[in-house]
Amino acid sequence: MSTSTTTAPSSITPDYAAIKAKQNIAWGSGDYSVVGVTLQIVGERLCEALDIRSNQTLLDVAAGNGNVSLAAARRYAKVTSSDYVPALLERGRQRAEVDGLAMEFVEADAENLPFADNSYDNVTSSFGVMFTPNQDAAAAELMRVVRPGGKIGLANWTPEGFIGQLFKTIGKHLAPPAGLKSPALWGTKERLDEFFADEAESIAIQKQTYVWRYKSAQHWLEVWREIYGPLQKAFAALDTEQQDALAADLIALIDRFNVADDGTMVVPGDYFEVVVTKRS
Repeated sequence: MSTSTTTAPSSITPDYAAIKAKQNIAWGSGDYSVVGVTLQIVGERLCEALDIRSNQTLLDVAAGNGNVSLAAARRYAKVTSSDYVPALLERGRQRAEVDGLAMEFVEADAENLPFADNSYDNVTSSFGVMFTPNQDAAAAELMRVVRPGGKIGLANWTPEGFIGQLFKTIGKHLAPPAGLKSPALWGTKERLDEFFADEAESIAIQKQTYVWRYKSAQHWLEVWREIYGPLQKAFAALDTEQQDALAADLIALIDRFNVADDGTMVVPGDYFEVVVTKRS
C-alpha cells in the first residue's frame, strides 16, 4: 500500500506486479475484516446514493469483506462481490450466509476484471479500488464493465482527512515504492476528472464523514497494529526505535483529530462519496 500523498515523478515506472504481490500479502495478513465491518454504514449510504433497485445488477470491486455487496443484496439487487484477496472474500461469504443474502463471489484483480464490457448496471468500490497500484488501469476497468447510462459508486478517503493523513504519517517513516501514486488522490476532484470525465455524463461528489470510535488513541493503535495488515507490515519493516517513533506520530495524529474530551477516541474521517454516470 502506498502511504504517501506525494506523487512521484512520472518518469519512474513502478513494478506493478511486484507491488501488487506485496499488497496481497499485506491485506491478507492480520484481519482487516475487524476494521471493515465497522464501515458498514458507508456501504449503506453508497447504495442509497446510487438509488439501487431490485431489478439491477451490481459488481462490487475490491469488495473486501463485502460492505457494499451486502448493502446492495439487502436491496435485492443481483450482486457479484469481487476481490483479489481470497481471505477477505471468504469473510464476505460468511457474512452473507449469516444474513441469508444471495450473491456471487469472484476472485478478481481490479486492474484486469474478468467481466465483459458494459455488463453491469452499477459498479462499486468502498475504500478498495483506491489502493490499486495502477490507478489508471483500475479506473478504466470500472468504466469498461459498467453499461452505458449505468453508475460507478465509490467511497474514497480524502488526502486532508484522518485516513489520508494516516497514509502521509506512515509514508514519513516508510517510503512507498518509487513512482507509485498515493491512494488518497482518489479523494480529489482533479484525479476523479482525470479518470472518468471523458466518458462520464456526470460526476457527483458528496463529502461525507465516517467517525472512528475507540476506547482511546492507544487502544486504536493496539487494535490496528494487530489486525490491519498494511500497518502491521509497516511496523515489521522498522527497527525498535523507528517503531516507537511511528507509534508516537500516530498517537499525535489521533490527538490532532480527536473531538472527544473524556479520554476516548472519536475521530471524524472525511471521504468522498462519488457517483459517476456513464454516458449513454
